[in-house]
Amino acid sequence: MNQPRARLSMNNPRNRCAICKGHKLLCGRSFCPILRKLRIAKSIYNSLKLDKDIFGESPPHLFVGEASYPYVRVAPSVTQFENSSILSDPLKWEVISLDDAVKLRLVLVMGEKPVHISSSIDFDGLVMSTEPVDSEMILAKRPTFKINLDDVAPVLNPKAKLEKLRVVENPKVPNFVEKIVNDDLKAEDCIIALYERGFSEYYIIRLLSAGLLGIKKRLVPTRWGITVVEDKIGENIKREIINYKPIDKFEIYHSEFLGNIYTILLIPDSYAFELSEVWLPKSIFGFSGVLIDYEFFKKKGYANETLGAYYSARLSVLEFLRNRKKQAKVVVFREITQEYYIPIGSWQIRVGVKKALEKRVAVFNDIKSSLKYLEELLAHPLKDYLKRSVILRNATLTSWI
Repeated sequence: MNQPRARLSMNNPRNRCAICKGHKLLCGRSFCPILRKLRIAKSIYNSLKLDKDIFGESPPHLFVGEASYPYVRVAPSVTQFENSSILSDPLKWEVISLDDAVKLRLVLVMGEKPVHISSSIDFDGLVMSTEPVDSEMILAKRPTFKINLDDVAPVLNPKAKLEKLRVVENPKVPNFVEKIVNDDLKAEDCIIALYERGFSEYYIIRLLSAGLLGIKKRLVPTRWGITVVEDKIGENIKREIINYKPIDKFEIYHSEFLGNIYTILLIPDSYAFELSEVWLPKSIFGFSGVLIDYEFFKKKGYANETLGAYYSARLSVLEFLRNRKKQAKVVVFREITQEYYIPIGSWQIRVGVKKALEKRVAVFNDIKSSLKYLEELLAHPLKDYLKRSVILRNATLTSWI
């Protein structure tokens, strides 16, 4: 397997890792993240039988890239992994290591082809299937890994240009899905209807990305589709919980997932949400300072600092409040440690916040006691969060402090 050289983020040889020549700030610890990526990729590469003609199951999975928009890169995938149903929904990866999460992504072999967004793609029912189906993928050449040794780059799936994808088993498409796809409904209404019917969030994202939802159907890049689906579902739940009574005490939740530390404060008041995010020293992007986005009931606009992480965290919080039939002001602190050595997508934030909300660690009657407890839990100084927090500086709270 060819291994291209790492792009050095600093020219001074003294600042390079002795193992992989990467940035010493990242590599000067118990493991080298770049070497770790290489080892994972190599283990998967050696286990796959890669050829131009690949027979396996499609999870089913579909990736739509945003580069060169409105011409996009559509990439269905097949896998030789035995339990392929787990690959299509990362929200089920609640008990998993970061290394294993990377491996579960890499076992997908992708076939790519460029198309215009005005197209819609279903591959003979494969995209709408709720269960894996046997498929044959014919590629222009033998797929290969392209490993970028940049400090922050993910490991990319083995892929090649797609010639043909043949589905050799009957897809499992529910009647309700066929009706939604064929009805003259707005994409937002389709998303809500499917979610309330119990369909997987990533299944809905796949339908949207494939250009199968809405009146004016268009392909939607996967990364955008994730944010759209989480945002629309969240806005719908928000309209429901605003009718519930607030919680009656200050509640604190705390947990760690895949190198991300989540600390959550629930405040007895009408709904508001804020995500504070800090990339700690030696994390893959280096120290970031406090990044913050917030909203009260009225949507504020796109989360320009925390980006897609905002909508993933918010949806887990809103589902939690809906299940309790309560509302609250909620502040989520996300602190990213050096253990999160490779970016793997916003799904881990969705899962991480959900898991944190299962672990209540303290309850208080006043904000002062809550903040004192938070100060002990947080890895980054609380005073820095308070300087930027809109919710914690809100007039209602100021009178309590």
